[in-house]
Amino acid sequence: MRAHLARVDAVLVQAVIAAALSFAHLHDLASAAGQHGWKAWAYPVSVDLLLVAAWRRLRSGGGKAGGWCWFLVALTASLGANVATAGLLDLGAVPAWLRILVAGWPAVAFLGGTLLAHTAHDRTGEPAPVIPEPTASEPEPRPAIAPSSVPVPAALVDHARKVASEHRARTGAAIDTPTLRARLGVPAQLAEAIAAQL
Repeated sequence: MRAHLARVDAVLVQAVIAAALSFAHLHDLASAAGQHGWKAWAYPVSVDLLLVAAWRRLRSGGGKAGGWCWFLVALTASLGANVATAGLLDLGAVPAWLRILVAGWPAVAFLGGTLLAHTAHDRTGEPAPVIPEPTASEPEPRPAIAPSSVPVPAALVDHARKVASEHRARTGAAIDTPTLRARLGVPAQLAEAIAAQL
């Protein structure tokens, strides 16, 4: 247990040191490129937040291509600042193309963060479940009671109408009861009652 804690502590110390150095290099480069005061401090935060958002996307299992794309963009920005401030660039005379890149970074980071944040995930952050369309081999369960005797909330009927309209627009055919049941996730008796009102 103590050896495990020592290993974790060493990794954590290494991560903090690396983050602090990278943060300082990004700040120095932004400052040299004409971004002074709070703006120079905002650049490293922006790069690091984009890295974290992309890493979270990769760990969540959804949108791997977008996650890798924005992870590599942010990693390139961080690594580029580290290399540029290692003596290869005269920070007293930053070239115009680098000033343009630094000035354009906020728009790039905003785009990346927005695309990573707004995807087809539900509120828990997990991918939204996809309800499979029923196959023709699945037998349609018969209701034990007449559909007309099952009470159906008006809001559910309205939602079912929207689902049926989307199905017709997509397939060109009216929605059948098994498909309606699968799309709404309701019991067979309720699906029959809803279908009778469509």
